[in-house]
Amino acid sequence: MYSEIVAATGHLVDSQILTDIFDTIIACQASYEVMEFTIGRTNEEFSKLQLKVYADSQNKLDQTLSSLMMLGCYPVEEEDCLLTKADMDGCAPPDFYSSTNQKTLVRHKHDWIPVDNQRMDAVIQVNDGKATCLKLRDIRKGDLIVCGHEGIRIMPEFKARDRMGFAFMSSEVSSERRVETAVKKVAEMMREKRQAGEKIVFVAGPVVVHTGGVQHMSNLIAKGFVDVLLSGNALAVHDIENALFGTSLGVDLERGLPIHEGHKHHMKAINTIIRAGGIEKAVQTGVLKSGIMYELVKKKTPFVLAGSIRDDGPLPETEMDLITAQNQYSEHIKDAGLVLCLSSMLHSIGVGNMLPGWITTVCVDINPAVVTKLSDRGSAHALGIVTDVGLFLNLLSSQV
Repeated sequence: MYSEIVAATGHLVDSQILTDIFDTIIACQASYEVMEFTIGRTNEEFSKLQLKVYADSQNKLDQTLSSLMMLGCYPVEEEDCLLTKADMDGCAPPDFYSSTNQKTLVRHKHDWIPVDNQRMDAVIQVNDGKATCLKLRDIRKGDLIVCGHEGIRIMPEFKARDRMGFAFMSSEVSSERRVETAVKKVAEMMREKRQAGEKIVFVAGPVVVHTGGVQHMSNLIAKGFVDVLLSGNALAVHDIENALFGTSLGVDLERGLPIHEGHKHHMKAINTIIRAGGIEKAVQTGVLKSGIMYELVKKKTPFVLAGSIRDDGPLPETEMDLITAQNQYSEHIKDAGLVLCLSSMLHSIGVGNMLPGWITTVCVDINPAVVTKLSDRGSAHALGIVTDVGLFLNLLSSQV
């Protein structure tokens, strides 16, 4: 038998990490012996675990240890991380370590150093005593890339312990939740983040317009509760169509009925903004007088519109270079304290993949599958609210 002793520290019991560790070992067809376990005596004190992992081959043991590393386990006998030079631009060595969205340390020259720009699906580059997550496309020949699983320590987030607060919302995604209670908690978080000077990021889709959420979203922007908006061409187009014609995809939002030749409004809205020279120019010249995009420009709140293959127009401000749009998203979510994702599976999951796991993320959608998908990004602070986004914004605007 091949074996190695590993340790883990944290809120192992109530975050269910202890159970996950045992289940992972069994799933890998390995076995374990608990050598030491000390449970935290208070709600603040960490529990400590040390166990010996056995496997019938070195390969199986390595696979088990790699899986356990994702749960915060680390070998007791510490070694420096393995660094391999990239042999070409935009490509990592074959055995590169693929990052998670959890806090990560790498051991380099006998020191544990934190990894900057933490995100999932990246490599870790070490340079001048600093470790940084890089996308594959940003690797340059000669970069030192962390490989294997030695010398890497992941520190998973622990579930919040405010049992009478909002923590229960993160336990599962369900439509059987009192929306008013959830909105009240989100409003409290928004006030706390603003007072602390932390960034509040909104990720939104065109459903915000379809469900009558424009005025409420506009109010949040005007009140200073939106520090950046990340979205696509569609949200801006439907919002502008609503501002110019009172419709969204030709449907009168007040009566919920399609109007005669309303199908033309979509393209007319795009054409009007192009003729004005862009969204900002349209606001400055009085062409655009209300709506989400209007409030963003008036408040000088930054926004990014990431384009896609289905976009009409697009609007002049829409970034059609995907890599540039991704980079802009990544730059704007740096130092985010709270991210609210409103009915946009594409953009919400994209942003979720860019976020470190310790950032509180609230996902609102009428479809439970969308909320579940985002909650499964691996964050211990992902909160799912299954409801109509227009109703959510109405309640949220009144709460703040």
